[in-house]
Amino acid sequence: MGSPPVTGRATTPGRQRWLRLIPIVFVTYSLAYLDRSNFSIAAAGGMAEDLGITSSTSGLIGASFFAGYFLLQVPGVLYADRRSVRDLIFWSVLAWGLLATLQGLLSSVVLLIVVRFLLGAVEAAVLPALVVLLARWFTKAERGRANAFLILGNPVTVMWLSAASGYLVEATNWRGMFIIEGIPALVWAFFFRAQVRDRPADAAWLAAAERAAVDTAIAAEQADLAPAAETTGRHPLAEALRTPSVLILAAQYLLWSIGVYGFVFWLPSIVKAGSSAGIGATGLLSAVPYAFAVVAMLLNSRLSDRAHRRIRYVWPWLLAGAITFYGSYLAGHSAFWLSFPLLILAGIAMYAPYGPFFAMIPELLPRRTAGIAVALVNAAGALGGFLGTYLVGWLRTATGTDAAAFLMLAGTMAASALVLFAVRSPKRKVA
Repeated sequence: MGSPPVTGRATTPGRQRWLRLIPIVFVTYSLAYLDRSNFSIAAAGGMAEDLGITSSTSGLIGASFFAGYFLLQVPGVLYADRRSVRDLIFWSVLAWGLLATLQGLLSSVVLLIVVRFLLGAVEAAVLPALVVLLARWFTKAERGRANAFLILGNPVTVMWLSAASGYLVEATNWRGMFIIEGIPALVWAFFFRAQVRDRPADAAWLAAAERAAVDTAIAAEQADLAPAAETTGRHPLAEALRTPSVLILAAQYLLWSIGVYGFVFWLPSIVKAGSSAGIGATGLLSAVPYAFAVVAMLLNSRLSDRAHRRIRYVWPWLLAGAITFYGSYLAGHSAFWLSFPLLILAGIAMYAPYGPFFAMIPELLPRRTAGIAVALVNAAGALGGFLGTYLVGWLRTATGTDAAAFLMLAGTMAASALVLFAVRSPKRKVA
C-alpha cells in the first residue's frame, strides 16, 4: 500500500520545516565544503611555491583528507543514528573549524598531511548524518529537493570560494585565507546546536498537526518497504553489507567521486595554467561551472520528485559528464578556450544528479539500515575522492599536460553511469 501524501492543510505548515531546517543544513555543509576545498586555491595561490610542493605531493596532501574521511564514516553515522545527529555535528563543526584555521600556521608538509587527515576524520559523518536528519524530517515526495538543497552547499560554496578566496589570497596570502575562512565554523557550531533537533517530535516550534502528518507519512513509507531486513536480527552494518544495491551504489559513487574531486581539486590549477590569468581572475573563472551547476541541481531534483523516479535523473547526466571530459581531452592543453566551455558542461553534469541520488538511498532500504548505507556509499565516495585528487596530480606531473587526466575522468564518469543499471528497486509489501 503506497504512502499517504501529505496534502491539503498539511502542506502549508510544511514551510516551517523548510524555512527552519534547510538554511541550517545548507550552511553547515557549505562550511564543511569551504574548509575542505580551499586547499586547491591555496595550492594555486603560492603555497606550493612557498613550501616546495610538486603536483604529485600536492595531490597527496589533498588526498590525505579523504583517507580520514573514509575511515570514520560508519562509526560517525552509527553514533548519529543511535544517539544524536545534533551532538555529532556540533562537535564535528567545532573540531574542523580549529583544524582548518591551523592549516594557515603550518610550514611542514608532513604536518599539513596530518592536519588534512584529521580534518577529513572530523568531517566524515557530517554529510551522511545530515542525510539521515533530512530523512527523519521530510517525506519521499520532498526528499529529492531537501537533499538537493543540502548538496547545494557543495557547488555554491565552491562558486563563491573560488572567487572570494582568490582575492583573499591577493589581499593577505594563502595563510591568511586559511585562518579567516576557518573561523566561521567555530561560531556556527553553537548556532547549529541551539537551532536543530533530531526529530520532529523534539521540535517545540513545529505545529502539532504538522508533526503528526510528517511522522505518519514517513512511518507509512517505512511500512511500504519489504520487512525482511527488519527481522533478520543482524547488525545494521552487516545487513547493509549484504544488500546488493548498497554495494552497487558504493562502487558507482566511488567512480563518480573520482570525477568530481579530480575536477574540484584541480580546476583552479588547470585554469591558471591554461589561461595564464592571475589568482583573482583564476578564482572567478573557476567559479563559472558551479554557478550553472546550482541551477541544474534544483531543476533536476524538482523533476525527480514530481516523477517519483530517481535513477533516470542520475545516469544521463553522468554519461554527459564523461562525454564532455572526453571532449576536453580532444581539445588538448593548447586550446584552453575551447576546453573550458566543455569543463563548464562537465561541472553541470557531475552536480545535477546529487539530489535524486541521495534521496534514492533511504528509499531503497528500511530506516534501520538506511543511515549505515548512506555512510558506506559516502565512504566509497571518499575513497574515490582520494583517488581522484591523487591520480590527477600524478598524471599531470608524469605527462606534463592535462590530457591524460581528462581521459581518466571521462572513463570513470562513463563507468559510474553504466553501473547504475544494476540497481534494482526493493520489493514492496502487498496490501
